[in-house]
Amino acid sequence: MSHLDLTLNSIRSSRAALARAITLVESTRIDHRVKAQTLLSQVLADTAKSKRFTSANAKDSFRIGLSGAPGVGKSSFIETFGMFLIGKGHRVAVLAVDPSSARTGGSILGDKTRMTLLSRDDNAYVRPSPSRGTLGGVARNTSDAILLCEAAGYDIILVETVGVGQSETMVADMVDMFTLLVAPGGGDELQGMKKGIMELSDVILVNKSDGVLEAPARMAQLEYTSAIKFMQPNKGTWKPQVLRVSSAENRGITEAWDTMQSFYKSLHETGEFSKIRAEQQRKWMWSILRHELMERVKEDRGVKHLAVDLERDVMQGKVTSGFAAEVLLRAFLKE
Repeated sequence: MSHLDLTLNSIRSSRAALARAITLVESTRIDHRVKAQTLLSQVLADTAKSKRFTSANAKDSFRIGLSGAPGVGKSSFIETFGMFLIGKGHRVAVLAVDPSSARTGGSILGDKTRMTLLSRDDNAYVRPSPSRGTLGGVARNTSDAILLCEAAGYDIILVETVGVGQSETMVADMVDMFTLLVAPGGGDELQGMKKGIMELSDVILVNKSDGVLEAPARMAQLEYTSAIKFMQPNKGTWKPQVLRVSSAENRGITEAWDTMQSFYKSLHETGEFSKIRAEQQRKWMWSILRHELMERVKEDRGVKHLAVDLERDVMQGKVTSGFAAEVLLRAFLKE
């Protein structure tokens, strides 16, 4: 099946077709972008139609962001959690946002090799998404990939970020719930934790709460609970929760899911759910516009002609960065 053959029905019936559709929206080719927007328009129209004609009690999908420092066990948690959700009758899509290879622009962490059970299950879809140089390792088109996965029938979307820099903020603007995974360390790790990441978190999970780390995990739970106690709720009246889980021993997973469901229910009851998603759509629009403008500026012949000399002059201190940027902007606008 080629990109030309992709339809809404095909991505619903085939994971291979879904993969091709996501590849299409990630492409930078102009003809591919046109086809991608046509497919996404079909998705949005079908979603709007479904909401008009289905029961008022029909559930929306649940988008959950997962972040944490390398080594905290994100992938092992996602596999355990994902298999648990499938056991509950859900269909799970995992969009694991990786840093890109500087040479090829492709993903380099190989998430399917880290989530072997989940990637083989018919009710799961695992997709590493290359960032292609965008801020903090977050793929520019992850938002479109989320829509495609939902159109394909996946009702739980897990978005894993590499946990570097500002990627957490960008993922938080794509999901309904932001979940932070931390190690049992507490103490020094908590001191080094950015306040902004804590404020984004709706649930904090202390992973690896088993064996000799169980006691440190309990202490970490208390420390994180104390740290977030005086933070203002950022989504309705929801107060962030701190829980302990063990991916290795499959403990605390049920409690974590129950807490997430309480959050989901709370947002719907207060009317925050639809407001948050609408605001996210607005942010996506401006984010995509900024990216597209930057790409077109870089590709402009006039800009390319001036850029080499201006970069050299800036690096040698002959002109300011602001002056150089203004010259390039004028060249792009043909002023």
